[in-house]
Amino acid sequence: MSAQHTTAEPLRVNKGEIGRHAYQADIPTLLLAFGVYTAFLTLTWFYRDLPWWAVLPLGASIVCLHGSLQHEAVHGYPFKSRRLNRWITGWSLWLWIPYDVYVATHTRHHIDQDLTDPFLDPESNYLTEAQWARMSPLHRWVRQRMRTLAGRMLLGPGYFTVSSIRECWKDLNTGDRYHIVPWVWHFFTTGLLLVWIVGVCDIPFWAYVLMFAYPGTSMALIRSYAEHRAAPDEKTRSIICDAGPFWSFMFLYNNLHALHHAEPALAWYRRRARYKATKEQLLVENGQYYVPGYFAIARAYLFRAKEPIFHPFKTHC
Repeated sequence: MSAQHTTAEPLRVNKGEIGRHAYQADIPTLLLAFGVYTAFLTLTWFYRDLPWWAVLPLGASIVCLHGSLQHEAVHGYPFKSRRLNRWITGWSLWLWIPYDVYVATHTRHHIDQDLTDPFLDPESNYLTEAQWARMSPLHRWVRQRMRTLAGRMLLGPGYFTVSSIRECWKDLNTGDRYHIVPWVWHFFTTGLLLVWIVGVCDIPFWAYVLMFAYPGTSMALIRSYAEHRAAPDEKTRSIICDAGPFWSFMFLYNNLHALHHAEPALAWYRRRARYKATKEQLLVENGQYYVPGYFAIARAYLFRAKEPIFHPFKTHC
């Protein structure tokens, strides 16, 4: 296996995708955005006419899919222009994180040599013993529970919301425009969303949280739960989760995560075909970090931790 790994030619970024002009629209992604917002506006408008058991799965799926759309915007879809993408995708249907903060953290996450590093990767789920020592007993309890898939889904949305509120307070107190502007956009757009949700559609705020924002975030956390692992070779840190049509579409084929890190500019609707064409080589490069779908992950880790809480190679600070 190691010999194959050293001789295989690494996957390359699709230069054609990078070469698009900043204001040249990617039509499939624009159509996806139109579909997501149309579904959102329709479901919220007819909220009072539908049973909760219909609203809940539909609302959660729309919010989850919108989160995947935001991820594609970070990578230049439907436009290379960040300003245009902000206006199209930068509406936080899940309420808890400002779009521009997500852009900054996810861009930092794609420095692959730092992947999973609890100091340098903002999306790392690992801790160091020093970080653990600074946590309160409640904080430690929550982080321990979040090591299982069930804990990540049940507690994760609330945990990340609280973390976001704390970051908001810190950023606003800096007086630094760079840190404040993302929150201004977030408050402005979220305020407009709540005018529509609560004021126009007459959906109680608690109902929107429980049937849209919270479960939609929980669905998104299914993808990120097993996305990465700590490993000496950066190419072997990202998973291939060969999911079925529903979850693949919900995550816009970002479940093929090793492929995404190898070719981050590749359009979401081209990932499946690219994966089929390069599967053997891709699995050699990522050290066979593969699962056949999210049911396999749930069966193994619903109530059992997949990873240690401490990063195996980062122990200081």
